[in-house]
Amino acid sequence: MSDKLFTIGIEEEFQIVDPVTRELKSHIELILGDGKVILKEQVKAEMHQSVVEVGSNVCYNIKDARKEVVRLRSSLARIAKQHGLEIAAAGTHPFSKWAEQKITDHPRYHDVVEDMQDVARANLIFGLHVHIGLENKEDTIHIMNALRYFLPHIFALSTSSPFWEGRKTGFKSYRTKIFDRFPRTGIPDHFNSYGEFESYVNLLIKTGCIDNAKRIWWDVRPHPFFNTLEVRICDIPMLVDETIAISALIQAVVAKLHKLLKKNLGFRLYRRLLINENKWRAARYGLEGKMIDFGKQEEVDTVYLIHELLDFVDEVVDELDSRDEINYVKEILKMKTGAYRQLQVFEKTNDLRKVVDFIIEQTNFGLEI
Repeated sequence: MSDKLFTIGIEEEFQIVDPVTRELKSHIELILGDGKVILKEQVKAEMHQSVVEVGSNVCYNIKDARKEVVRLRSSLARIAKQHGLEIAAAGTHPFSKWAEQKITDHPRYHDVVEDMQDVARANLIFGLHVHIGLENKEDTIHIMNALRYFLPHIFALSTSSPFWEGRKTGFKSYRTKIFDRFPRTGIPDHFNSYGEFESYVNLLIKTGCIDNAKRIWWDVRPHPFFNTLEVRICDIPMLVDETIAISALIQAVVAKLHKLLKKNLGFRLYRRLLINENKWRAARYGLEGKMIDFGKQEEVDTVYLIHELLDFVDEVVDELDSRDEINYVKEILKMKTGAYRQLQVFEKTNDLRKVVDFIIEQTNFGLEI
């Protein structure tokens, strides 16, 4: 197996929080000042100044990925603390208001805001993006086509955004409902070839819809500049262990679909309209609802379907040396997702500031601070 196949890259977007008021703070410049010295190009600003993103180096296995995620979170948390701030990992902030956040002074972000106005300004959300290395662009498209079916299952494990602007939304991931307002988001159509995908991108560039393929923000996409398939559907989980388990699962699904492709065994492709039904259920209920098993044409408990997914990837897990990390998915099924745990804290305390404290505590758990 090539050492470029199934490599892992993990990007996490964090909230910058004032530990006294528990509000988001537009202080990215404080973080970046020291961050660029310590983390160099692995730390960067996002559109809002209260958001900071870190991205791992290319990792050749999930063990290396864990070391990278712990190192990056730890460094970022230390830098934030030096400036009297904290980092927090959750898909939305429980009560801060988007209208009060400053936009990062960068031409790209000014262009996005000019183009999309309040839809862009309100996009105060925090995600996990996982890149899996694939060398062949045709393989990438065919694996993306098949992977779309599993996106709601993976997403359900990550849900961590039940609150929005001080309200309990009734969703386990309200982040995805905010991002739905952007163009070129959500589950993509399937493509018959990489050439067909390229034609789509070129048409959008030609007609002034986008300037490059980075403005395609689907839940999964062939990365425009790297030889990776990028899964973008997930909320950022609170715990390092959750990020690593979900990343290991994504890697295993890609590896299993690649194995099937190389044996000329197709995976049945379902329409985006059907997959969207499961995505809606995952956003609304997380692990506590049901999804549709399209093969059986019936509703099935989401937890049961995730156990089925673990069985589906089992034959590649030892090849990838990710057994321990994949097993943690079962822990997530037991303790439930970050959204459920945040709601439990709120029900006990009726205090969203205590929810923020809990998110910070979980974000820092297991770090080297």
